[in-house]
Amino acid sequence: MGGAFVAAAVLARLGSRIGLPTIPLFILAGILLGPNTPGFVLLDDPHDLEMLSALGLVLLLFYLGLEFHMDDLKTGGKKMAIAGGMYLALNVGAGLAFGFMMGWGTSEAFVFAGVLGISSSAIVTKILVDLGRIGNPETKPILGIIVVEDIFLALYLAALQPIISGADGFGETALQIGKAFGFLLLLALAARFGTKVIGKLFAIKDNELLVISFLGAAVLVAGISEKFGVADAIGAFMVGLILGSTASGSRIRDLVHPLRDAFAAIFFFAFGLSIDPGDMGSVIVPVLIAVVITVAMNLTAGIVAARIYGFGPQPTANVGTTLLARGEFALILATMAATAGLDPRLSPFIASYVLILAVVAPLVAGRSHWVARILPGGRTAKEEAERQPEEEHASAGR
Repeated sequence: MGGAFVAAAVLARLGSRIGLPTIPLFILAGILLGPNTPGFVLLDDPHDLEMLSALGLVLLLFYLGLEFHMDDLKTGGKKMAIAGGMYLALNVGAGLAFGFMMGWGTSEAFVFAGVLGISSSAIVTKILVDLGRIGNPETKPILGIIVVEDIFLALYLAALQPIISGADGFGETALQIGKAFGFLLLLALAARFGTKVIGKLFAIKDNELLVISFLGAAVLVAGISEKFGVADAIGAFMVGLILGSTASGSRIRDLVHPLRDAFAAIFFFAFGLSIDPGDMGSVIVPVLIAVVITVAMNLTAGIVAARIYGFGPQPTANVGTTLLARGEFALILATMAATAGLDPRLSPFIASYVLILAVVAPLVAGRSHWVARILPGGRTAKEEAERQPEEEHASAGR
C-alpha cells in the first residue's frame, strides 16, 4: 500500500510538470508496477487492494454528492436541463449505437453507452481551474451539464445493475430494478424531507467525531445499497447529497477532501494493476473509433449549447473540449462489468479509452481557439480566438 501511494505520487508530480491530470497517471503507475508488465512487480494480485479500492470509489461519489445541490437545478432553469439532456442524448445514444455495432453483447452495449456518454467531473473541474475559465460565461452551462449528468448517473447505475448482473427473465429484472429504485426513492425522500433531523445528528463540533460519523454513514449506506441492487458508490453519493445540505456540509467537504484524494488514488492505481497492456493492442481500433465518436459528439453538443445560450465560436469550442474527458464513471462501469463477468475485452477497452481522453482533453481544451476556427462562424471570430489565451493567462494570474 505504501509503495502504491509513493508510485502514484511520484508519477503524478512528474505529470503535473507538463500539465497532465492525475487520473491517467495513477492508472499508468498501476500498469507499470503490476503483474502484467516486465520489471519490478509491486503486487502480484490486484485483489490485495480490493477493499481499499472500494473505499476510494465510495469516497469519490460521496464527495460528488456533497458538491451537488438540488438548488443547482432551480438556478440553471430550463436552459440547463435542455443543454444537459441534449448532451446525454447525443453521447449516450452514440455510445449505445457503438456498443451494438461492436456486437459484444447487449449488457456490454449498455456499458458502452455509459462509458462514452458521461464526462469526468474531476477532470472537467480541474481543466476549468487550470485554464482560469471559472468566470467565463460558458462555464455555467458546462457545470449545469455536469449536474444533469450526475442525476442521470445515479438513475443509470440503478437501472444497469440488474441488467449486467444477468437477472433471469423480465420478472426478476423488473423486481431488481424496482428494489433499486425503491431504495433510491427512500434516500431521495430523506434528502428532501429529512435534512433538518439528519443535520442535528451531524451537528458535531469535534472534527474527529465528525469524520468517524460521516465516514461510517457513507460506508454503511453504500453496503446496504448493494443488498438492494444499487451500486455501492451511488448509495455513498446519496449520503453526500443529504449531508451536503446540512449546516455541517462545508466542514464535511473540507474534512473528506484528503481522504477522497488518498483512497481515490488507490482506486485508480488498483484498476491499473488489473490491466494487461498486451490486451490493449487487440482493442486499439475500436478505442480510436470511440475517441473519434466522442470528439464529434462533444463538438456537436457544444454547438447545441451555443444555440441555446447564444454563444459564439470560442465559447462553443470551450464547451465541447472541456467536457471531452472521461474518467471515474467509466472506471466504475469497468469494475461493475468485471464483477458481473461480462466480456473481458471491456476492461482493456475502457482503460485505453480513459487514458487517451484523460490526456487529450486537457491539451485540446487549452488550445480550443484552434477548434473554434473550424466551427461555424469561426473565421469571423479570429480576433476573439487570438485574444483567448491572453485572457486566460491574465485570469489565471489573478
